[in-house]
Amino acid sequence: MEQAARFQTRCGLLTARRRGDQIELDFPAEPVRPMSDIPVPLREAFGDCLCFLGANRMDHLMELATERDIRKFDPNHPALKSLPIQRGLIITSRSESDDFDIISRFFAPNHGIPEDPVTGSAHCALGPYWAKKLGKTELRAYQASQRGGSLNVRVEGDRVRLAGHAVTVWRGELMEGL
Repeated sequence: MEQAARFQTRCGLLTARRRGDQIELDFPAEPVRPMSDIPVPLREAFGDCLCFLGANRMDHLMELATERDIRKFDPNHPALKSLPIQRGLIITSRSESDDFDIISRFFAPNHGIPEDPVTGSAHCALGPYWAKKLGKTELRAYQASQRGGSLNVRVEGDRVRLAGHAVTVWRGELMEGL
């Protein structure tokens, strides 16, 4: 195993390690608390397919009834911007495919992100939520954005380890004394 790369972030220390042909990131878990009051726009937009609404310090998490509800959701971005959400909205359901346990999408229009392709930090909430609900600590997740992407999610206490394939898009070298 190679040495971990360490990054100091606003949320604390982030480490990345190579695990076989994947990169594994170690994040703090961001569990959600159930919300008893569902904002009217969410109730109107999702109706009977809304199974759960919760929030953590960053995002709101909504469980919808089916994978089809996740895939067919056509966001009204101005309406999403008007919601009282700190950062973003995660929508999720169980996957109907044998290849994945869960499926999700992530929207953060107030932060310039109409829909994020694959959101590591969202899986820090999805991991604990689905681990408890499904009774397992290792999950296969698919984020169903236009680009889409899959992750292995492992919940270990107050940490969530996310693993997936990475592509080098930029390489640099720091030189001293120039």
